[in-house]
Amino acid sequence: MERIYDTLPELTYPDRVQTLYNLIHEVDAIVIGAGSGFSTAAGYDFGGPLFNEYFSQFQKKYGFDDAYAGIFYPYPSKEEFWAFWSCLCYVFRYREDSNETYQMLKQLFHDFNHFIITTNVDHQFITNGFDKTKLFYTQGSFGLIQCATPCHQETYDASDLLIAMYQQTDENLKIPKELVPVCPKCGGPMTKNGRVDSRFVQDQGWYQAKERYTNFLEKNKDKRILYLEMGVGYNTPVIIKYPFLRMARENPKAYYVNLSVEKQPIPDYLLDRAMPIYGDLALPIKDLYRLSQQGGH
Repeated sequence: MERIYDTLPELTYPDRVQTLYNLIHEVDAIVIGAGSGFSTAAGYDFGGPLFNEYFSQFQKKYGFDDAYAGIFYPYPSKEEFWAFWSCLCYVFRYREDSNETYQMLKQLFHDFNHFIITTNVDHQFITNGFDKTKLFYTQGSFGLIQCATPCHQETYDASDLLIAMYQQTDENLKIPKELVPVCPKCGGPMTKNGRVDSRFVQDQGWYQAKERYTNFLEKNKDKRILYLEMGVGYNTPVIIKYPFLRMARENPKAYYVNLSVEKQPIPDYLLDRAMPIYGDLALPIKDLYRLSQQGGH
């Protein structure tokens, strides 16, 4: 098998993008692992301009400096928690119908044998029209809610409710009490469906997506396969990064490519079948898309 690179420092950025483009077209299967860094690169940053535009009043009242910190803030009341959460969901899921970076990614891979696993909860793959049967959201999703206990293992689409909350948040950053959701089974409080602790609900849809992902891996494990990481860090490496490295190691026909903002180590055992591309994650997606429009050159 040819090496992806011989002397890594001599491989230029255009060479890396061209190499990745060639791999996409040559392998039998592609597994994409998307972390928070990819959504940030696509413009969904928990800090910066979006935070300043939509969360300045929350910052003034509660003192946190980015929306991610707001997720874990101990709000004094349910009305205040849901005011923040509905604003978060509006900004990062409902505000836009599509996103340029996600749309380019969809066009790049939709004709290839692929599957996407993501730790992101912003629902942008679904919002941008990716095939739901080729997606596994492991950590929950904006728009879904569950019993806080939980008394049962079901989730509920609260999109309309969350938009109503956002629209009816008052000057004190509270929603009307009557909009606070209660569990239809036990009458207790509801909460967001996001993996924070052991109370996270993995519903039937979650297990079905996991099964499709597992089946895809099993079917393609011995083929020429590309494991492509995009914006995956070390917050939850056991979900994407470590399994990708292990599966690439076990299959001598596999390739591992890592798109990340900062440099991350490549294990010695993969040096002949791995390639990092560092920097702005949106840039290689744009350049890959440009290559696809130009016939690969």
